[in-house]
Amino acid sequence: MRKIIITCAVTGSADTADKNPAVPVTPDDIAASALDAAKAGAAIVHIHVRDPESGKTSMALEHYRRVVGIIRDSGSDVVINLTTGVGARFKPGVDDPLKPGAGTNFVAPALRVQHVVELKPEICSLDIATMNSGGVRDDTVMLNTPAHLRIMAEAIKNAGVKPELELFDLGHIMLANDMIARGQIESPAFFQLCLGIEWGAPATPEAMQYMTSLLPDDAIWSAFGIGREEYRIAGQCVLSGGHVRVGLEDNLYLTRGVLAPSNAALVEKAVGVIETLGDGVASADEARRILSL
Repeated sequence: MRKIIITCAVTGSADTADKNPAVPVTPDDIAASALDAAKAGAAIVHIHVRDPESGKTSMALEHYRRVVGIIRDSGSDVVINLTTGVGARFKPGVDDPLKPGAGTNFVAPALRVQHVVELKPEICSLDIATMNSGGVRDDTVMLNTPAHLRIMAEAIKNAGVKPELELFDLGHIMLANDMIARGQIESPAFFQLCLGIEWGAPATPEAMQYMTSLLPDDAIWSAFGIGREEYRIAGQCVLSGGHVRVGLEDNLYLTRGVLAPSNAALVEKAVGVIETLGDGVASADEARRILSL
């Protein structure tokens, strides 16, 4: 029986707080939701923070400090995974594309990892991705240049943190593999395939199969599908040798038309998928061994 790591992506950065009341917004609520997800079976909690007043995405160090402090003080052994994805969005101005338009949050790479350097979680995400981002009417780009990625990867390594390499399309895997070959990222690397996001790789078994065929032989990988594809991809991961991610960052519904009441409920459903397919759910300490933390 293989042990499957469940990662719970607790809140994300999209404007979803007004779409499902279960999406946690304040640092205290984010921490509480993460701990509930851990009790339900998540070995890793992937954490963004939000502005408590507006519910919008935030990079505030004090919010990260509060969330991490609550989780650590709780006595839970769950593995903390902090995002570094915020700060990569650029939207060209309408009249002058060299000037940032509304919705831009593009900042220097050192600012994107400052909370990781200070708080030293066991894992943090690293988006190996430059791509169009948003709907067909949105001109926003998620921008992660190789130079910026090198700076972030070095800071993450020096902090003693393992990067979770978030990959949205095929070329992102090739760039990640190059960074590993150059020693910028240590092996065995932990890859997260992000499927079904506009305008990246689709959430299909064929896309997953080809993406995993490009990973290093010693890679540990996980994947998630957006929205209704969440549990189809979860099942495919179990069958294909990967690990699983669910959570309110990726999907707001428990079943069609039924809003998820909590992150814990989404994790419990993932536990059911894994056990139905004949495998087991990894504890936090088992996840540490699998990932060589």
